[in-house]
Amino acid sequence: MQFLKTETGAPFRCKDTLMKKLRNITHAQIMVLLLMAYDAFVVNACYLLALWLRFDLKFGTIPKEYLEAWSHFTLIYMVICLVVFWWCRMYHSVWRFASYSELTRGLMGNAITFVIQCVGITVFFRRMPISYYVFGAAMQVVFTVGIRFAYRFLLLLESRNNRHGFKNHVMVIGAGAAGQIIIRDVINGGEDPEDKKCCIIDDSKNKWGRYIEGIPVVGGRDTIFENVKKYEINKIFFAIPSATAEQRRDILQICNETGCELKQLPGLYELYKGKISVDSLRDVPIEDLLGREPIRADMSEVFQFIHGKTVLVTGGGGSIGSELCRQVAAHEPRRLIIFDIYENNAYDIQLELREKYPKLDLVVLIGSVRDSRRVNQVFEKYRPDIVYHAAAHKHVPLMEDSPCETIKNNVLGTYKTAWAAMKYGADRFVLISTDKAVNPTNIMGASKRLCEMVIQTYDYLCSSGRQMSIPAIYTHYDRESLLPLERDNAFHESTDEPDDTAAPKETHTRFVAVRFGNVLGSNGSVVPIFKKQIAHGGPVTVTHPDIIRYFMTVPEAVSLVMLAGTYAKGGEIFVLDMGSPVKIADLAKNLIRLSGLVPDKDIRVEYTGLRPGEKLYEEKLMAEEGLEKTPSKLIFIGKPLQFDYDEFLTQLRVLEKQAYDNNEAEIRDYVKQVVTTYHDAQATGQDTVNETYRKLYVQPRIEEIETEE
Repeated sequence: MQFLKTETGAPFRCKDTLMKKLRNITHAQIMVLLLMAYDAFVVNACYLLALWLRFDLKFGTIPKEYLEAWSHFTLIYMVICLVVFWWCRMYHSVWRFASYSELTRGLMGNAITFVIQCVGITVFFRRMPISYYVFGAAMQVVFTVGIRFAYRFLLLLESRNNRHGFKNHVMVIGAGAAGQIIIRDVINGGEDPEDKKCCIIDDSKNKWGRYIEGIPVVGGRDTIFENVKKYEINKIFFAIPSATAEQRRDILQICNETGCELKQLPGLYELYKGKISVDSLRDVPIEDLLGREPIRADMSEVFQFIHGKTVLVTGGGGSIGSELCRQVAAHEPRRLIIFDIYENNAYDIQLELREKYPKLDLVVLIGSVRDSRRVNQVFEKYRPDIVYHAAAHKHVPLMEDSPCETIKNNVLGTYKTAWAAMKYGADRFVLISTDKAVNPTNIMGASKRLCEMVIQTYDYLCSSGRQMSIPAIYTHYDRESLLPLERDNAFHESTDEPDDTAAPKETHTRFVAVRFGNVLGSNGSVVPIFKKQIAHGGPVTVTHPDIIRYFMTVPEAVSLVMLAGTYAKGGEIFVLDMGSPVKIADLAKNLIRLSGLVPDKDIRVEYTGLRPGEKLYEEKLMAEEGLEKTPSKLIFIGKPLQFDYDEFLTQLRVLEKQAYDNNEAEIRDYVKQVVTTYHDAQATGQDTVNETYRKLYVQPRIEEIETEE
C-alpha cells in the first residue's frame, strides 16, 4: 500500500481515511442519496414519456425540435427539482409513517416544479404540446409522491396478510370517535407494534357489518365471547369514555371473563382534549367492576363549611384520615391539625401537604385519643371548629383477641375526644363509623356501635341543655380514683383534679356519625392483600365462597364524611347508598383476571373459613332504622334507635373499669347487655351466627344477584 507524506512529514493511508468516511455514512443518508438519484432520473423521464404518449407511442414520430427542447432543459429542470424537493423536505421524512403532512409537501413540491417546467421550457426553448405539460406533471406526481407512499402501503399490506406475525390480537369495544382513534393508533404501531387489530364491538346495530379503518364491526356485547374465540383475541381495549358506571361494569365483567388483557380510556376528558391514543389507555381498576357511579359531592358547599376554620383530624395518618387531610387542605382552612399516634404515617402526610400547600397552617401532633390529658391539651390550645374523628382500631380478627383494647381505644377514645370537643366549643364532631356496627357479630363492630351511641348521647344531652351531666373520664389517677361506681357523677369531685373536668354550662357542638362499608385500597382492605398474593404467585385466600361486602373508594368515603359535617343538625347517622354488594370471591377472581392470569389455573383461589367475629353479610342499617333523604341522592340519614341515655352513661363506667382491669372474660357479656343487637360469635358459635345471617340476609341477596346476572 502506498504511503503519502503530509507537509509535516506524517504518513497517512489514503484508503484508510476514505474507508472511515464511508463508514460514517448512515443508512438514512444512503437512502436520501438513492432517492435523489431516482428523482433526478424520473422528473425528466416523465415528460419524455408524455411526448411519447402524445405521438401514439411511436418514438420516431416525435418532432426533432420537441426532443431538442426537452433535452436542453433536462439538466436545468433536474437541478431545480432537487432543490425544490429538498426545500419541501421530501427527503427528510420517515416514509413508513407517511401521512397527510408528507402528502401535502409532496404535492406542493410538484406544483412548484410544474410551474417552472411550463414557464422555463416555453420561454427559453419552445412551446410544447398541451398533453406534454398535463401528462408529464401527472406522471411526475405519481412517480415521485406515489413511490414514497407505496412503501408504507406495502408494509401495511404485509402486516394485514401476516396474521401470525403478531403477538397480540386486539378487540376494540366501541365504534365511536374514541374507538376510531384507538384503531388508527393501533394500525400505526401504537403502544405495541405487535398489536393487530381484528374486530370491533358496538351495541349499535346500525354499525354492524360496516368497517372502520378496514376493521369490521362484528356485533354487540353479547358476541364478545364468540369473537374472542373466532379472532383469537388476547387483548381488549374498552373505548367508550361516555359509558355510565353500570354500562362499564356490565361490559367489563363480560370482557373480564374472557381472560384477555383489558385496558380502557379514563373518560370523556381525554376525548375533549384530543389526548386519545393507545398510550392513554390504562389498566382497568377493580372499582370499575363495582358498577356504581362515583359520588360527586357539591364541594362548593363543603368549601364554605371549612373555609377559614380550624379543623382537627384524629387518626390523620391513616387511609381515611390522610385523605380527609388532603381534601380539607384543598378547601383553605385557617388551620389543619393532624393528630395520630403513629408517627411514620403522620410524617408522610405532613411532607405531602407541606409540599403541595406551602401556605397551609399545618400542625402535626403525636398522641393517643386514650390520653385524656393530651386530648384536652390539644383542644384547649388550638380550639378546633370541626373535628373528624377517624382514630380507631378496625382490624376485626385482631380486635377479637384484644377486646379490652378495642373498648379503650374505640369507645373511650371517642368519648374523651367528644367530651373535649364539647368542653372547648367545637362546632361539629363527625365520627367515622362502619357498617359492621349494624347487628355486630364481633367486638370491633360492637365497639363502633357503642361509639355511635356515645355520639347520640352527647347530642341528646347537649341539645336538651343537660351537658353538665356528662362526666369526664380520666384514667391517670391512683388506683382508687379509677373506680367510677364508687364516686358520684363524673370523676371530678376531688380537688386535686384539673379544672378541665368540668363540663361547660353552654355548648353548641353538633355530634354526628358517618357509616359506610369497606374502602377499596385502605389499610387492611382485601384488594391490597389480594394483589400481594397474586404477585407472589398465590394462592389468593378468601374466607368463604358466599361472603358479601359493600365497597366504596377512599375519596368517596371522605366526600361523605365532609358532607355529613355540612348536613349535620345533630345526632344523625349518615349512610351511603353503596349500590349492590360484591362477592369477595368474585372480586378476587376479577383481580386475577385483570392481572392477565386465569383463576384456579395460574393462581389458585383458596377458601380458609370465616375468621373469628366475621359474618357473611354486612348491613348498612338496622331493621329498626328508617331512612331520610338529604340534598345528595346517594346519602341518607338513618333514624337512630332510642335508648336510655342516663343508663348508658352508667354502663360506660362499668365498661371503662372492665377495660382497664383487662377483664376479657366478662367484657364481652357486658357489651352484649349494652348493645342489644350484638351477637357474639365466640359465645354463640360462629357457625350458628352465620347460619342465621345466611338465611336472613345472604341467601336472598345471592339469589337476587344471580337473577340479575
